[in-house]
Amino acid sequence: MLIDFSSRPPHPDFSPAAPHLENYRRVYQASERRSAASDAAQGLDSWLETYERLGARHVVLKARDLTTTFGFQISNEAVAEFIRAHGPRYVGFAGVDPWQADAVDRFDHAIRHLGLRGLNLQCFELKMRPDDERLFPLYEKAIDLGVPVNIHCGINFSTHTPMSIGRPEYLDNVMVRFPELRAVASPPGWPWVQELIGVAWRHPNLSIGVLAVRPKLLAKAHSGYEPLLQYGRTLLKEKIIFGSAFPMMPVETALAELDTLGLDADTRRLWLHDNAAGLLGLEPAGT
Repeated sequence: MLIDFSSRPPHPDFSPAAPHLENYRRVYQASERRSAASDAAQGLDSWLETYERLGARHVVLKARDLTTTFGFQISNEAVAEFIRAHGPRYVGFAGVDPWQADAVDRFDHAIRHLGLRGLNLQCFELKMRPDDERLFPLYEKAIDLGVPVNIHCGINFSTHTPMSIGRPEYLDNVMVRFPELRAVASPPGWPWVQELIGVAWRHPNLSIGVLAVRPKLLAKAHSGYEPLLQYGRTLLKEKIIFGSAFPMMPVETALAELDTLGLDADTRRLWLHDNAAGLLGLEPAGT
């Protein structure tokens, strides 16, 4: 079974203008060109059919509210409406603007009334470190609601904010203060991969999202990701969560590259399904 922890539908509500991400298009142009050429990217019907063909249990869609910092939004309402239209295979994470006074109320509404299942914080886009005190009420609310938080970790290519915002040490500060918080650090921390491994090892409730990175790089010498593969198939194998990050790369390409890593069947199942299922409060595969 498959749970894709990161995918963005080819739908207008999920593709607003994003000038602050123009440098991402330069960095990822080769991968995105492959997505554009793949059957999975020829429209929404093909994207939906890909997950039907793969037998995906769930696909996580993430809202983002960057109204204050960049005037950009993928709204909670748009995510909830997409799920209503296309069925329970799709799971939504809320996005709120922590610069605004009603952020906690909007988060609460997204979970209790719109049926979303977590919170997405792309901190470099919010121009806040993960341990910024203005985020603390959101972490407290996530604990109260019993839902996980996805927190961007590692380099960003926006150039509108410092890449240091993504350092794993700031997540360590968060988890020390909020040990009950269930969180996912994604992408997986490059160029501070070993630092993230240490933070995840320290904190039982912190997982690592292997997304927005080509899986084959985990086995490539000198890529910087090699320790993640070593620990991800041993001590941290119950903490790794897969996401294709479509349209950064085709879903089936990401899965094919993951299958080159030599994971045993149990570890592959954990990465592709069971770890995400646990995060979302679902039963593991085969139960």
